[in-house]
Amino acid sequence: MTSIGRLIHLCIALLLVAAGATAAPAAHIRATLEAETLRPAAGSRVTLALSMAPEKDWHGYWQNPGDAGAPADIAWTLPRGADVGPPRYPVPQRLIVAGLMNYVYERPYALLMTLTVPKGLPSGTPLRIAGKARWLACSPTICVPEQGPVAIELTVGDGAVTAASRARFDRWRARLPMPLGQAASFEASAGRVRLAIPFPKSRPIADPYFYPATDGVIDYAAPQAISRRGDRLIVDLKAARSPQQVPAIEGLIAIGPDRGLMLTARPGKVPAAGVPIAGPGDESSGGSLRTFLLAVGGALLGGLLLNAMPCVFPILSLKALSLARSGETDAQARIEAVAYSVGIVLSCMALGAALLALRAGGAAAGWGFQLQDPRMVFALLLLVTAISLNLAGLFELRVVGIGEAMTKGRGAVPAFWTGVLAALIATPCSGPFMAGAVGAALLLPPAAAIAVFAGLGLGLALPFLLIGFVPGLRRLLPKPGAWMDRLRRILSVPMFATALGLAWVLGQQAGVDRLVQGIGVALLLGLTLWWVGMRQAQGKRLSWIPVLPALAAAGAVLLLTPAAGSPAMAAATDKDAGEPFSEARLAALQAEHKPVFVYFTADWCLTCKVNEKAAIERPAVREAFAEGGVAVLVGDWTNGDPAIGRFLEAQGRSGVPLYLFYHRDGRVETLPQVLSTGLLRGLAA
Repeated sequence: MTSIGRLIHLCIALLLVAAGATAAPAAHIRATLEAETLRPAAGSRVTLALSMAPEKDWHGYWQNPGDAGAPADIAWTLPRGADVGPPRYPVPQRLIVAGLMNYVYERPYALLMTLTVPKGLPSGTPLRIAGKARWLACSPTICVPEQGPVAIELTVGDGAVTAASRARFDRWRARLPMPLGQAASFEASAGRVRLAIPFPKSRPIADPYFYPATDGVIDYAAPQAISRRGDRLIVDLKAARSPQQVPAIEGLIAIGPDRGLMLTARPGKVPAAGVPIAGPGDESSGGSLRTFLLAVGGALLGGLLLNAMPCVFPILSLKALSLARSGETDAQARIEAVAYSVGIVLSCMALGAALLALRAGGAAAGWGFQLQDPRMVFALLLLVTAISLNLAGLFELRVVGIGEAMTKGRGAVPAFWTGVLAALIATPCSGPFMAGAVGAALLLPPAAAIAVFAGLGLGLALPFLLIGFVPGLRRLLPKPGAWMDRLRRILSVPMFATALGLAWVLGQQAGVDRLVQGIGVALLLGLTLWWVGMRQAQGKRLSWIPVLPALAAAGAVLLLTPAAGSPAMAAATDKDAGEPFSEARLAALQAEHKPVFVYFTADWCLTCKVNEKAAIERPAVREAFAEGGVAVLVGDWTNGDPAIGRFLEAQGRSGVPLYLFYHRDGRVETLPQVLSTGLLRGLAA
């Protein structure tokens, strides 16, 4: 719609709802200018935010307001040499008033802009960033043009960003749409505009809607028909009454709550419609139910596969063999199986709820988020060390079932805590089925998402649940004997290996000094447990006084903080290993029509490390990539980079690993989570 047409529609709407309203004594949307750092470095770029806080029942507008409304505008007054880029808008909402479609924000939002600080300014130079902002504030009954001065005082400094400021801006950035990164196409004929948008068929989508940024092309209020055809979304739209002839259509495709992809579509071939997707408010369609069922099924299979991981398998094995040794009745076996399963399922649901809460607060968190904090890694290191020493026979600990529950414990309580333990130490892992399922869960309503995490826990608990409820499976277990104690000690080996891996992750995250401290506390814990084991062997009463120094040392090390950067990312500066990932660098390589292999990893991800050693870092693969001109970008998520978290989310994933290959022609291929040298060399050919 043209600007004149929009103005006419706006006037009609205002006459219908509030004739004669022209002003308000106070702003109904409070505008505040903020900067991510108050001490930007000379020559650096700083993110600014125009924070907009609407009153209840009021709203502001997206960059294309729709049939009526107006976007915000800022006239800047800047220091010489400074520059502020165009505003970036978050994903909007839809609102129909008097038959007119509006693209709006009904809750607090922020427009983000990039400030370029002049070069060569000495430290301490004041910078006043000021402007006059104008915006339209509307309620269901009235619209009020508002304006006001906005300003912030900055001082040239070291560019440091406080944790609170970074968290606030990360929440705003999380609501920005991601660039599609591929070419879309459109056709206009017979009163329809149809778009083909590249979108992997494996990626989940919820409540899709196309917001056009290009004005005057489509009828905003008309229903949209969106379907999937292979790796394409087909969007069928009604053309505007007098559609403008445009060389390209820009817009935003929403793929979930506050999630979207910015795209540019150019004239080209658009395939026929595919499988319809449940559209906005279309609860009768089976799309959402289908997504939910697939997510639950994937989570169930993914959880089942986690039982083969080296940190989970010993616990499952010993718990299963404990049934054979104890000679429990069928009823007792079922009680233990249910309690173990409840412990796992509740733990997975709790972790899922925590993940959803973090994301609701704007954090770009994903599965395994707790391992991005070295304090959690340190706590797991001590826990796994204690389990390893227990399995090795150094001591028996009957508190919350760490030892007894896994080997000789009977009853619901120790079985429950063993389930909690199994779920806790399984979280670093992600594998086939699981990654897509958890990614889909994050696009579902909270109740459905929690059900998906429950399915993950049920899959993890399923083997022991079957052993408990199927007597024939228990009869297949070996007869009890002295060999079980030997097996217990053998199974301590993978647990010790897990502890060693956690120590390595701690060093990668927090540096050598913290690694030495962590190993020192683990050694102190081992000596303490050795003393406990001696007292147990002598039949003496235990005194917990010697444990206090270990607890005090553990508490001190828990105060550690991450290092500035992960060595995994530092390794990415090696030209052969690849470059650090950034969306800007990926876009630049695509513009040069270069093939690009992008992989996302973390030091605490076992699957990632296996793929890197077995395939990605092999000389044959590096040679093939070099000969084929394949650029390699490495996204290190060890410490939870929010930018990488948002990119993963845009790909329908909530964790690592993720492997993408961008072909010269713009096609994007999502690779399996288990790589081989043959697969990678074939892509480079």
